[in-house]
Amino acid sequence: MNKGIYEVQVQGSFSSAHHLKNYKGKCERVHGHNWKVEIVVWGAELDSEGLLIDFTILKEHLKKVISVLDHRDLNTLLFFREANPTSENICLYIYKKMQSALKKYPVKVKCVTVWENEQKSATYSERIE
Repeated sequence: MNKGIYEVQVQGSFSSAHHLKNYKGKCERVHGHNWKVEIVVWGAELDSEGLLIDFTILKEHLKKVISVLDHRDLNTLLFFREANPTSENICLYIYKKMQSALKKYPVKVKCVTVWENEQKSATYSERIE
């Protein structure tokens, strides 16, 4: 009997502009990024085909979630009127949206990582206690 868990991950990307609120420095001015996003989901049970979740299904859900962010000024979106559009909060936004989108599948979102560029990224995952 298998007592382990499986993880599946996919990546996507979007382009958007933002500026950081209450920040002193060059990022307080409007600027843009070509963001890379990775989502990792996990679960213990495979389906009859031996899949945790089809990569295509996971990728399509991620594509829908990040399409709302693509070619937008993030500061104008409702979520980011309250939350500063930092990389960390972009992770949180995508995490929550993906968690909701995947409710009917036997997976849990483990984490979301967002890269501003090749050298800088942030990750959000729920703390397990």
